[in-house]
Amino acid sequence: MKTATVADLRNHFTRISKWIEEGQPIAITKRGQTFATLSPARKRKPQIAWPDLEARRAKAFPAGLKGKPVSEILDDARGDW
Repeated sequence: MKTATVADLRNHFTRISKWIEEGQPIAITKRGQTFATLSPARKRKPQIAWPDLEARRAKAFPAGLKGKPVSEILDDARGDW
């Protein structure tokens, strides 16, 4: 368990809050005596690993995409309004 003083909380809260976000409980000391403990409120959900769509496109179409851009195809399909 990491420790921090009251002055550390006041002056370096950003650093201490990152420790808490990482799951570390923090013992708060005042005049050398521990009087409080800060701990994360709940477990954080793991971040979603999004697929690399650009790599999938390059693998599916190694020569690249050819033809009209989608915006032109849509314009042609809509016609004149």
